[in-house]
Amino acid sequence: MRAVVLADTHLRPGSLRRLSDTVVAELERADVVLHAGDILTGDVLELLAGYAPVHAVLGNNDHELAGLLPERLELDLDGVAVGMVHDSGARRGREARLHRSFPRSALVVFGHSHIPWNAPGLDGQWLLNPGSPTDKRSQPHASFATVELADGQIKATEIVQL
Repeated sequence: MRAVVLADTHLRPGSLRRLSDTVVAELERADVVLHAGDILTGDVLELLAGYAPVHAVLGNNDHELAGLLPERLELDLDGVAVGMVHDSGARRGREARLHRSFPRSALVVFGHSHIPWNAPGLDGQWLLNPGSPTDKRSQPHASFATVELADGQIKATEIVQL
């Protein structure tokens, strides 16, 4: 199973901000889309769902989606337990905090900071923040992530710089 992982897209219909051709090409290959919040509108969820099933959590800027998206999500993708949240909190203590929040999840996806993160957490957990494909802020590149899952295992995770 191939997942495209997004966060902090901050897209609004009619705005100049858009998903790059690279992101769209990956979405066309996706089996599932994971979005870690700051989607902004239901139109963007519908756009993403046109490529693959979408699992998303509520971000701090998702006022229009309040009540529609959960703040936290736990799901099983091809035998891999996945936890999702928008804001993981401060960098210091992140690994322990996410492990406490999602003790059964092998993969925890988060966003909010726009800072890509693809690294081990505690007790075999993997932590993934795709950054933002549309708003790099202080990062050198905009980014998103891909994840390959199979047979109950995380086979590969990659941050794709734009």
